[in-house]
Amino acid sequence: MAKITFMGAGSTVFAKNVLGDCMMTQALGESEIALYDIDKDRLEESCALLTAINEKYNGGKANIKIYHGVPNRKDALRGADFVVNAIQVGGYDPCTIMDFEIPKKYGLRQTIGDTLGIGGIFRGLRTIHVMRDFARDMEEVCPNAWLLNYTNPMAILTGFMQRYTGVKTIGLCHSVQVCTESLLQHTLDMKDVKVGRELIAGINHMAWLLEIYDDKGNDLYPEIRRRAATKNNEKHWNMVRVDYINKLGYYVTESSEHNAEYNPFYIKSKYPELIEKFNIPLDEYPRRCIKQIEGWKKQKEDILNGGDIEHKRSHEYASHIMESIVTNTPYRIGGNVINNGFITNLPSDACVEVPCLVDGSGIRGCHVGKLPVQLAAMNMTNINPQLLTIEAAATGKKEHIYHAAMLDPHTAAELSVDDIIKMCDELYDAHIEAGYPVL
Repeated sequence: MAKITFMGAGSTVFAKNVLGDCMMTQALGESEIALYDIDKDRLEESCALLTAINEKYNGGKANIKIYHGVPNRKDALRGADFVVNAIQVGGYDPCTIMDFEIPKKYGLRQTIGDTLGIGGIFRGLRTIHVMRDFARDMEEVCPNAWLLNYTNPMAILTGFMQRYTGVKTIGLCHSVQVCTESLLQHTLDMKDVKVGRELIAGINHMAWLLEIYDDKGNDLYPEIRRRAATKNNEKHWNMVRVDYINKLGYYVTESSEHNAEYNPFYIKSKYPELIEKFNIPLDEYPRRCIKQIEGWKKQKEDILNGGDIEHKRSHEYASHIMESIVTNTPYRIGGNVINNGFITNLPSDACVEVPCLVDGSGIRGCHVGKLPVQLAAMNMTNINPQLLTIEAAATGKKEHIYHAAMLDPHTAAELSVDDIIKMCDELYDAHIEAGYPVL
């Protein structure tokens, strides 16, 4: 049977979703499951939870083992068929704090800071520093394994692994699966519409709902655009994405708080009223981290529920991909791959999010063609700093960190070039001091 290794298994809720799904899948039920993390306490908590799921839903058929710390990493990976990556290098303290507090000194505010912006750039660099070691181990002890990457910044990390290592890598983000639901059911009150067909493509967190039809073949975009035209007259949770429809003509996959910082339009010190107008939650990610840390004990008790764990197969792609490859059953996903001409008006070495086909031979991206010009242009503003961050990691040249930050649309809109360089230097030094080097 398959061996599934989960890197960052101390991420208990996510490990529950992905590995719980695997244990509820007949083709994967008897797998060997290797849990790896550097946090021993969280690792043991995840093991206890997954053992309970294994007993309740899978008759104890999965063989679950734990591997703690870097000296045991190769053993966790050895012989794996699938490796799920969900690590967070540096955690909330110190790294997320640095990502937000140092830029704030220069007048640069962020919402999430995990995908783009100065926070995303440095999160990407410190994570590549670790994932490069993962790749070396995988090339040695499980060279045929598929790496299913869930860690952000998705395009930066996945793009690096695909271009600069020999590891078969696919980047996965659930914003694709929930895109249409977030628009029709939770934003525009089109709950009764049954979707028959859709096409989503672009880059991670900025992929576009290019086409959407109901089950009778009717184009839904005219009604979507009609409703979007007046939706932002009232305050609601999804205002930036609705504004994208009004200004660019199309809906985007990831949330409004994310997309508020992927451009120069909404978070502007010169126009502070925009924060209120578009309901933008500044410092949202640190706030979530604090809430999660404070609430973990209760959440853990709720999840464990006295040992009676509840689980239903989630919408995450991972178990479906593994099942498809193991059983040679075709399956379609939205995945992150090197472009190679799938989107013809984006660079060939960009990491793009496109429909992909999965079966026993692996995972293959599908040709999309040309994006509407304004959408490709928006993607390019994000691709530029992504490619330069990867270049910094691949070459070890610090000047490419400056280049990435200089071409980040939000950072460039707010700061002078000299302040960008000073900020990058301060972040660079702070990472070294904290023990998380970025090059």
